[in-house]
Amino acid sequence: MTEKVLILDFGSQYTQLIARRIRELNVYSEIVPFNKVPELDDTIKAVILSGSPFSVREERALHPNLEPLIGKRPVLGICYGAQYVAQHFGGRVERSETREYGKANLATIHKPEGLMTGIEAGSQVWMSHGDTIKEIPEQFELLASTADVEVAAYGSKPGAFSEPVFCIQFHPEVYHSLDGKALLKNFVIDVAGCTGNWTPAHFIDDTVAALQAKIGDDRVLLGLSGGVDSSVAAMLLHRAIGDRLFCFFIDNGLLRKDEFEQVLKSYDGMGLNVKGIDAKQEFYDALAEISDPELKRKAIGKTFIDVFDREAKKLTNIKYLAQGTIYPDVIESVSVHGPSVTIKSHHNVGGLPAKMGLKIVEPLRFLFKDEVRRVGTELGMADHLIKRHPFPGPGLAIRILGDITPEKVDLLQKADAIYINKLREYGLYDQVWQAGTILLPVQSVGVMGDERTYEQAVALRAVNSTDGMTAEWSHLPYDFLAAVSSSIINNVKGINRVVYDISTKPPATIEWE
Repeated sequence: MTEKVLILDFGSQYTQLIARRIRELNVYSEIVPFNKVPELDDTIKAVILSGSPFSVREERALHPNLEPLIGKRPVLGICYGAQYVAQHFGGRVERSETREYGKANLATIHKPEGLMTGIEAGSQVWMSHGDTIKEIPEQFELLASTADVEVAAYGSKPGAFSEPVFCIQFHPEVYHSLDGKALLKNFVIDVAGCTGNWTPAHFIDDTVAALQAKIGDDRVLLGLSGGVDSSVAAMLLHRAIGDRLFCFFIDNGLLRKDEFEQVLKSYDGMGLNVKGIDAKQEFYDALAEISDPELKRKAIGKTFIDVFDREAKKLTNIKYLAQGTIYPDVIESVSVHGPSVTIKSHHNVGGLPAKMGLKIVEPLRFLFKDEVRRVGTELGMADHLIKRHPFPGPGLAIRILGDITPEKVDLLQKADAIYINKLREYGLYDQVWQAGTILLPVQSVGVMGDERTYEQAVALRAVNSTDGMTAEWSHLPYDFLAAVSSSIINNVKGINRVVYDISTKPPATIEWE
């Protein structure tokens, strides 16, 4: 039985961070919309109420039903959650005279035990709120204050409820709250009594058993990409059902240079039943003269489905389609604001289940990207698969701005191979979360020898991130960038200019299309 902490999502930008911090304590956490709370069973050890972009004083405020929670499990309210608890039990919440946003310090610790154990006055915290709690309900007592916010933390008085309730105005989940992890540990481990035994090995054992129970003696089909998500999903399924797992790896002509052969080779010795499918020309035909990024994605998705479905019909008795869906995708689809307005149409297998009449199995649907990597390591997978940079589903199609031709793909593959190989040569590949080269739809003047050139330009992109939700451009050394630029221009005929993208996400995205 896996114990869990339930996180009620009120739409905060930090909700995923709360889940991540809890999991760093080796305790499984799960995010659910505030209005879709499951019945509390023995696995749910505690409940956390997240922050929110809304105000509890607004008409559009989000109103959770606290009755099934308060007194039933230990509860921690963060920011909006703290304000809502205060208002619900008769406290007073008002608009702040001065909005407190950013770093602050806990000036006074009124109760240095329980939630605040080991946290001393002066501890730096991160505030982000427009409302402030002026009065706490009579069932509660003050725990901590900053110089500007008297009610920085409060908790239920002993005996007020069957289970304790704690509320904090600051965000312990962000790195700027220096004792945030200690506070969350106090709540999850010491107050809620979680054992902290949710490890990669524990996850593998539980998942393999669950897959065996779900799939039984049936057969499963999985589309591999060479990336860490599909590779780890394949290894988990292989451990659960052995040779009843069938894998396709489709060459859409939009992979990196020599990637089709390298990926197939990387699966050698892993015991997987993998079939490589060369469909380059079908994809090129489908993409002919298409420049719009969304139309490119749709053309790739449709062609993928057609190829996949055609090859799948050569197999018999396939009952399940496996996908490498990970937790950020799941969270997005059950957001408190409803499903995303724009569904990522490049999720290649999006239309397959309905077309093929297959049931879905998603071994990784509750893991973040870094957790997937740790599971892969526990499974004994090779580093070059575990540490491989993320690569977009549409591949180089969204790194070639404008229409796609085999000649442009070849040009970009050569430039990109130089960039990626140089990252490895300089020992920088593992320091970067994702890197790639973009072929720009412009030509520029250059001089090579005594000749004037008018050739293509490429942009180099490298970012650092944890899960791709936000990203900072990588501060690569100048001598490295100079070496890459020189090598591309000297060795790839048709490119005479190299630029480096220093945009963060947000406001920019990681990919250019």
